[in-house]
This record gives sequence, C-alpha cells and structure tokens, in this order.
Amino acid sequence: MSVIESKVTKKFHDAFLNNKKQTVIQRSVIKNGISASAENQEAQINNVPVFSIDLATGKVSNQKQSGRCWMFAALNTFRHKMIDSFQLKDFELSQNYTFFWDKYEKSNYFYENIIATANQSLDSRKVAFLLATPQQDGGQWDMIVSIFQKYGVVPKTAMPESSNSSNSRDLNTYLNKKLRKDASILRELIASGKTMMEIQAVKEKMLEEIYRFLATSLGTPPTTFDFEYRDEQKNYHLDQGLTPQSFYDKYVGVDLNEYISVINAPTADKPYNKTYTVEMLGNVVGGKEVKYLNVDMDQFKKLAVAQLEQGESIWFGCDVGQSSTRTTGIMSLDAYEMNDLFDIDFTTTKAERLDYGESLMTHAMVLTGVDVVEGKSTKWKVENSWGEKVGNQGFFVMSDAWMDEYTYQIVIRKELLSQEMQKVWEETPTVLAPWDPMGALA
Repeated sequence: MSVIESKVTKKFHDAFLNNKKQTVIQRSVIKNGISASAENQEAQINNVPVFSIDLATGKVSNQKQSGRCWMFAALNTFRHKMIDSFQLKDFELSQNYTFFWDKYEKSNYFYENIIATANQSLDSRKVAFLLATPQQDGGQWDMIVSIFQKYGVVPKTAMPESSNSSNSRDLNTYLNKKLRKDASILRELIASGKTMMEIQAVKEKMLEEIYRFLATSLGTPPTTFDFEYRDEQKNYHLDQGLTPQSFYDKYVGVDLNEYISVINAPTADKPYNKTYTVEMLGNVVGGKEVKYLNVDMDQFKKLAVAQLEQGESIWFGCDVGQSSTRTTGIMSLDAYEMNDLFDIDFTTTKAERLDYGESLMTHAMVLTGVDVVEGKSTKWKVENSWGEKVGNQGFFVMSDAWMDEYTYQIVIRKELLSQEMQKVWEETPTVLAPWDPMGALA
C-alpha cells in the first residue's frame, strides 16, 4: 500500500485555490448544499406533467414513516379499479391489515430459514444474511400476492392505520430483537438433537408471541366486517357480514395468477428472455414463488405502454433516490448536473451500477400514465405514496431515459406477452443468491 504524501496533497490544495471557478462553486455548495446547487431547472421544463394516456386514480395515499411502498402500490392498483367500478371517492384499502399479516408471515419464514440453515456456522454467508435483517417493511410483488391470496383485503375503515404502522421503527426494532433471540433458541435445540416435532412445538409458542406482539402494536385483524359507503352520486350502500376473502372476490376480483413480474437487469449473469428466482426471498411459507422474466428495455416499455393503453395502472419498482427531486417530483437524468458541479464524471452503466452496488430497486410506485409521441414513450406519470405535499400533489413525472436507467421491474398481465415469451415464462427459473440485487425489497 502506498501512503498519501503531504507534497501531493499540497499540490491538490494549491490547484483548487487557484481555480477561481471552483471557489465560486464552493461558496454555493457550502451555503446551499450539494443537491440544491446542482438542481437543473431544464429538467422541470422538459418534463411537463401532461400525458397522452392519463388514467383517473383519485388522491394519492401516504405511507408516512414506514417502508410499505410495495403494498401501498399494490393496493393502489386495486383502489383504481374499485374507484372506477363502484364510483368511490377518496377510498383506500387497509394497508395496516396487510402489514399485520406480512409481519406475521415473515416471522415464520425467518424461523423456517433458520431451521433450514442450522447446520451452518454463524459466520456462514447465508446465516449472516438472515440475521442481518430478520425481517423488514419492504417486499416484492409476488410476496404481496401471497398475502392477498391467503388473507384477502379489507377496506381501511375495517382496520385503520395505527401509530406503529405509520411509523414502524420501534415495531421493527423489537420484532427483530425477538426474532434474533428465537433464532439462537432454535439453533440450540437443533444442535442438542431435539426432534423436528419438538422444534415445531417451540416455534408455535414463538409465533403465538409474535401474534400477541403484532395485535398489541397494530390492532386485531377483522375476520368479518360490514362495508358501508356512499358513491359519487351520493347513493348509500351497505354490505354486511363480509370476510376479507369475500370482500376481495366481490370488490377487487383480480386474478393475481394472471400477472407476472417483468424485469430489466442487463448484467452478464442474467441473459434476457430467461426467468429467475431468488433463494430465501419470500414471506409466506408455501406461498407464491418470487419469479421474474428478464427482457430488454424496449420490450419492457412496450409492455408497460400496452397495459396503460388498456386502462390499467402498473405496479413498478425503481431506484427512486437517483436523480429525482422530491419537491417538484421530477425523475430525470438531468435533474441534477453533478458532473458539471464537481467537474467529475459520475457516469456508469446500468449493469455496472447493479454489479458494484451503486443501484438496486429501493421503492415501488404505480405507473398511471404515459406520453406517447410518434409511437414512442417520452415520459411517464407516476403515482407515489408519500402524500400530496410531495411532487405535483403526490404525482411524479419520470423521463423515458430515467426509466431506462433506474426502473427495474413492472407487473404485467401475462396475456400481453408474446406467445414465445409466455413459453419462456413457464420454464424453470434460474436461482439467484439471496444477496443478488434482484432480491432487493421495495
């Protein structure tokens, strides 16, 4: 290893001070901060929120201080359908209800993975991976499908938000404390030669404590409820004695088996037109397998446009923190001119960012519109779940070039795929390592 010599640092110091342009920029950055100094107004001018296809969605929702974007986005796609079908106004499905069952199932999923890896040492990469974050708020499309298919959905009136669903930090802290403690107990039981029946009996007591912890923190999930509302014409409706499953069947009615996750991951280890899954990624034991179809970006965008043209919004996952403005709601590669500000080239390819840990899917939202000019998409309308004070009343504009670079996943109806792609979808997926970037949770 070579040390930094003082004469080299002095050379850098003198060169900086002798660059008057750089010292002017320095004063701006020190005073205003990096992002504010680099923000480019041209990005806002070039991404006016007007779209040739613009679906009606109602007001945006607000996940507040929680990482539930993936379930908000999924529930919002259902909400759009219900608002249209039943003429509802300002309606939401219960995110707290879905949150409860996801936490409950993730706990069991963690226990089962701990049992399955009990023969490995604590410093093995898989065990260390499990213990680093036993569970978290984030998730994947197929994981939310598993919750919906097992537990149904309920309107927000049947299980409203709680303090701990709106701000989940304490809940996650103490739930992970318990899960790590339980992991040590389960591993010790297996090491001592206990039978699987004895281990499962202990695990059942652990799950009872998990249920009690979640019910105390989030409320008790309803088993039956009444759905009472007035439609846009002020007509009164009352539907009594519903269950979460019967409510889903009657009011949502979406066959989730007809939807698949399409990704764009242009890395050498993931050839296009192949399917992939991720080891140890899931929430419901025995639930839907997380599965992706990897396609090139042109095909990716054509599928998204096709679904929007048919009047259906799209769950999608992206790296929202990259080159996007929270205040104006612009997602554009020129939102900030960092290269100009620092006279440093920060540019990397999408594949390089995935391979070297610079980017992965961090957030899920909903595509609700697109501007198509001369047969090609130019910008996209995005419904976020950060409330109406962010972006344009909660909506963002995403440039087509930004989608190319930082969007990783869309959920599309299978029938929109070509016959060839539908055949590919039926193939057995390649299994990726648990820490692969495509295993990221939104």
